[in-house]
Amino acid sequence: MTKVFIAGSRRLSRLTADVKRRINTMIEKDFTILVGDANGADEAVQRYLAEKGYRNVIVHCMANNCRNNVADWPTREILPPKGARGFTYYAAKDQAMVDDAAYGLMLWDGESKGTLNSVVNMIRQDKAVVVYLAPKRTFQTFRSPSDLIDLLSHCDRASVHKFERELGIEQVLHRSPLL
Repeated sequence: MTKVFIAGSRRLSRLTADVKRRINTMIEKDFTILVGDANGADEAVQRYLAEKGYRNVIVHCMANNCRNNVADWPTREILPPKGARGFTYYAAKDQAMVDDAAYGLMLWDGESKGTLNSVVNMIRQDKAVVVYLAPKRTFQTFRSPSDLIDLLSHCDRASVHKFERELGIEQVLHRSPLL
């Protein structure tokens, strides 16, 4: 059974018609959809899947705290690394979905480091990830470190340096400076 990890920025709370069409294709193919429990894109995806009556969904939550599960789907509870807080705490859940998925669909506002981190982790595992770049309303498929450089070309230099510093992208992908 093919599993697809769908995630996105918390600032994106509505799905466009184009994003819904992509999800409809996954539904038609009976893919297992892995989704998180955050507000924003995760909750919007959950609402859409519930509207469609789709049941082949697994909601990933941190242990003992599932923030959103709008259709009472099965859950997978993730234990955080000992002492983890903030970004590192929730990144453990996203990493579990990356590990389980064959493909990804990320809805990115061009600013969310959590969504970008999932893109990076999909690429690290040689898994294709389709990114919907919300500011441009376009989709692009990424598979390699050089593709990541192309994705970051849509960001301003300050944002790229922030992502390099906070996510360690250069070291993760064993690359020279990105921009």
